[in-house]
Amino acid sequence: MKRQIGLLLCCFVILAGCASQEANPVIVYQPVDENQSSTALNAPFGATNTQEAPKEIENQSYIALNTPSAAANAQEVHKQVETSREPDVIFVPTPQDVVDKMLELAEVKKDDLVYDLGCGDGRIVVTAAKKYGCKAVGYDIDPERVEESLENVQKNEVGHLVRIEQKDIFTLDLSRADVITLYLLPSLNVKLIPQLEKLKPGSRIVSHDFRMKGVKPDKVIKLTSNEDGGEHKVFLWTTPLKKRETEDMAAVENDSF
Repeated sequence: MKRQIGLLLCCFVILAGCASQEANPVIVYQPVDENQSSTALNAPFGATNTQEAPKEIENQSYIALNTPSAAANAQEVHKQVETSREPDVIFVPTPQDVVDKMLELAEVKKDDLVYDLGCGDGRIVVTAAKKYGCKAVGYDIDPERVEESLENVQKNEVGHLVRIEQKDIFTLDLSRADVITLYLLPSLNVKLIPQLEKLKPGSRIVSHDFRMKGVKPDKVIKLTSNEDGGEHKVFLWTTPLKKRETEDMAAVENDSF
């Protein structure tokens, strides 16, 4: 009798355990296959499957770091994402007659490729295309300036020659350009030197008002703008850049040479 009672109790315990497992199922974590496609890593939040995710990411940084493979691919994904930051300078348009003088001093030709770094409203690249028939690219980090430049390109019907891109100018490869135009602060001009040194020989760099410390210009001209009545300077450098070992402090203080 005692043996039968013991067997009945064992059966009861087993049945109770089975009922408990049905109520609280065990969650099994499947191992991650490191060779599995990481397409899902690029999916924005809210996508229910990988087919809903866009093939390319633009201006997004949605990265799920839930698996070892995701962490390993995070740096690669970040390379596809260009993060925006605040502009280095406020936008002050270059008077149109100064724009004309900059392009004239650079001796722009039809076969040239012009890069304007910090293109603002696009007036320099538009003028280069209309006046010289050359191709030109304007770069600006400010989305408002990019939109304004695109409107200017469309209004002047030079879209077949001009391209506008939202980029950080300090990340650009400038080596394809024949002419670089600048209206930046002197410290920013200096920051660009490593990129400018990669320009092919004979390339021209023109800057409105501001010098490039440590680099001797080929020419500096002054003019009075009919547009704003102010006095302006235009600096011209050609590559390879001519480095200065010492600086004329009087020239530095006057922002001239």
